[in-house]
Amino acid sequence: MKSKAARLIAVRRVTQDNQGKKTAGVDGVKDVKPQDRLLLAEMIHPKHWKHHRPRPVRRVWIPKPGKSERRPLGIPPMIERAQQTLVKMALEPEWEAVFEKNSYGFRPGRSCWDAIQAIFDHIKFKPKFVLDADLKGAFDHINHQALLTKLHTTPALRQIIKGWLKAGVMEGVEFTPTEAGTPQGGPLSPLLMNVALHGMEEACIRGIKRAWETDRPILIRYADDYVLLHAQLDILQRASNNVESWLANMGLQVNTQKTRITHTLTPINGNVGFDFLGCHFLQVARSPKRSGKNTKGQPLGFKTLIRPSKEKIKNHIRELNKKIRSLRGAPQEALISALNPMIRGWARYYRTVEATRTFCGCDSALYYQLMSWAKWRHTKKSKGWMTKKYWRQVRDRLAFAVSDTNCLTLHSKTTIIRPYRKVKGNASPYNGDLLYWSQRLQHHPLTRTTLGKLLYKQQGRCRWCELAFRDGDHIEIDHLDGNHANHALSNQMALHLHCHDARHAKFHKEWTPAEGINHK
Repeated sequence: MKSKAARLIAVRRVTQDNQGKKTAGVDGVKDVKPQDRLLLAEMIHPKHWKHHRPRPVRRVWIPKPGKSERRPLGIPPMIERAQQTLVKMALEPEWEAVFEKNSYGFRPGRSCWDAIQAIFDHIKFKPKFVLDADLKGAFDHINHQALLTKLHTTPALRQIIKGWLKAGVMEGVEFTPTEAGTPQGGPLSPLLMNVALHGMEEACIRGIKRAWETDRPILIRYADDYVLLHAQLDILQRASNNVESWLANMGLQVNTQKTRITHTLTPINGNVGFDFLGCHFLQVARSPKRSGKNTKGQPLGFKTLIRPSKEKIKNHIRELNKKIRSLRGAPQEALISALNPMIRGWARYYRTVEATRTFCGCDSALYYQLMSWAKWRHTKKSKGWMTKKYWRQVRDRLAFAVSDTNCLTLHSKTTIIRPYRKVKGNASPYNGDLLYWSQRLQHHPLTRTTLGKLLYKQQGRCRWCELAFRDGDHIEIDHLDGNHANHALSNQMALHLHCHDARHAKFHKEWTPAEGINHK
């Protein structure tokens, strides 16, 4: 943490790469200027921590996606964001070496798609009982003393982390002390959450002796949500009791209102399957020709399906309709610009599951919403007239478009990636295997086709600094000639966000890869 390079990287992540760089804490500091970043890097040196008193976080309430509820977000002062990022850089490699293999949330190189695929891998050959659980206010109830004991770090680090945990919350002019929990919003909070919940997989099998490793209860966790899987109900309940007892030692408890036991194939109380991470997991009986097969090619009599959950589909269609209604008076080009990111983001999230029919259904609902938008603007015109005005033939389809290059994206045009390649067991980005992680980045579900090709062409390296891209890096596509309409692959290159800024600031679009690769 005394390394100048580490301190500079921490400052860069907080003041340049982070999306919240323009949001101020109680200190009022935001959008740090370039000349002040070196000063900030010096201020976060550990030699100054002895005299640093952590300030409270500023509380902001943000809505939960698709719900009327709101969750609290704690925004630390800028200097403490940089300090926490520096501490995270020191602690994360140590804990990534020991974290359990079925923990996927808030970890580098792992995502919700890995958790979804892990569940599929554990149920695709055998129907199982499922305990779908959720922790009650996990971030707000972690026992500070238990967490600090579990961290088992140096006295200096222990003291500064304890100061951040006890700093309190400022909401307006009202101060509230924090006796438990880690405020959501700080760079270090996700890591502290994972440290607090480390050991759940081992706890769930405690006292349950099985002949085979594959016959043990399986716990798959993403952040504070987890599922327990086993073919026998009594063993599942014993594992659940073990987990609840273990959680009590960390000051946590299960939210009984959101916890239920179900089965992947057989209905229980009229319910079959379960929802997790926005997906619905279900097994349905099938004939031998249509059912899934085991490793020997023999039919299982059922097929395992993963689809977008009904609640998420309804929320997405509702959000699209809300956006369209808010832009009734806006031009068609503005409506397309507002809808395309929403459609692309939602469709790319579900591109690793069986979502083809869902995408077609969303496109159908979107068509009627757009037709209602056009009818509101032209109440006396016919449907054919509106179709001719706002829809046009683009390649092989009729598209809601302004021109051939500016048209509305359809859900159904998103390519399904199946099967998804799950991350290897206990693999970590800190294990030195840069080739493996660069290849995974190339095939990431959110990686656009162009970006994937550029990563392959550049062998997973930035064309400006020549360093390998890592998980979590902000990657942007730069156009060599400055013409954003020229999408030729030879005219584009993938750069880090900060490298993109540096390239334009220093060379102002006059730099080429051949000249700049070895430039110092």
